[in-house]
Amino acid sequence: MEPAATLRDFSISFWIPTAVLGIALVIKLPTIIRLWRDPLLRAVGGLLLLACGVFVFCSPSTIARVNRLTGVPNISAPWCYSLLTAFCGSCLLLIITWRNGPDRSAVTRRARRRVVSVYSGVIAMLWLLFLLADVPVERLRDLDTYYATTPFMREEILLYLCAHALACLITARLLWNWVRAEGLDAWLRWGLKLLGAGYVLNLIFDGVKLVAVGARWVGGDLDWLSTDLAPPIAALSAILIAVGFILPHAGQYASDRWRVRLAHRQLRPLYVLMRASAGEGVPFVLRATPELRLTRRETYIRDVLLPLARHLDTALGARAYEAALSLGHPPERARALASAVTILDAVEAKARMPEPPATVTAPDTTDLLQEIGPVSRALRRPDEIAAVRARAAADPAESVAAHE
Repeated sequence: MEPAATLRDFSISFWIPTAVLGIALVIKLPTIIRLWRDPLLRAVGGLLLLACGVFVFCSPSTIARVNRLTGVPNISAPWCYSLLTAFCGSCLLLIITWRNGPDRSAVTRRARRRVVSVYSGVIAMLWLLFLLADVPVERLRDLDTYYATTPFMREEILLYLCAHALACLITARLLWNWVRAEGLDAWLRWGLKLLGAGYVLNLIFDGVKLVAVGARWVGGDLDWLSTDLAPPIAALSAILIAVGFILPHAGQYASDRWRVRLAHRQLRPLYVLMRASAGEGVPFVLRATPELRLTRRETYIRDVLLPLARHLDTALGARAYEAALSLGHPPERARALASAVTILDAVEAKARMPEPPATVTAPDTTDLLQEIGPVSRALRRPDEIAAVRARAAADPAESVAAHE
């Protein structure tokens, strides 16, 4: 099979990376608007917007439409090259912002001005070279190789490829150094790895294009590298870059949601016990967020535990702790089991005698109120609680001797 025919069978539509980049931009947009003064967010927003523009305007259908609307054959060439060059400049601006953070020193401002000046100059040069070149035949897919030997257009093609390769090389190098840094969040590390892979593919895109153009210079024909191999590489690169931007945000959001839902679920055994003791639970709210539901459940449990504290048997708690230790549980687990045993006993005592004698002083429940999570998890193991209660109910001296 010929390489060109094989690659056409596995081509990637330009609208797929455009959609993925658009999703990344939509996800980031609320934060960008809310924190517009943050230069890092502005740089990310500009990069994603330009990346979307590159794939929208580099699509063959859009190229034909722009050429037809302007009446100038191949006017899309300098326009697409300009968008790609602006994307390169935004990559470097993002690098400078990442490296220096919120630093607004003269060195940082000078570096940003230099990037803007150089890449603005490259864009101006691209348009000047196009005006000087003679490109009367419209080419929607193979313009780079078709005009590779045409005066001025040859220099324009080489200029945009070199500018793009330089920016991607610097960006990939910075990302590689950042990935190896210690203390990174796992989601951020994976996002940086995907970004790095995307920029490496961009370098491969430039290399493939340069090989195809160079073949034309020496009289060869490797046009399939530019027309059939380079586009899917660019599309895959854009997808990786978009996912690299999405992953840290979406991953952290999903992790936070999962932790909240898991904490809410783990509190259910203690919540059910407190609801049985109090006779009513938390009122249902249809549009409550997971965070609000968790807060309401925690508040409810603590509100019920406070009056229940008058029925707590501190001596039983001490015996239960020693019993749990004697059964081989570590101290933290033993404390949770002892608290669970004490609460169960208090609920039963309240059922027998709703109001304890006035001489009974409620014990300090500060630690108990702070450990409702471990206590609720302990309630999920009724067999362990039963074993601790049975040993704690034995003679205190026997319990201590068993521990020793």
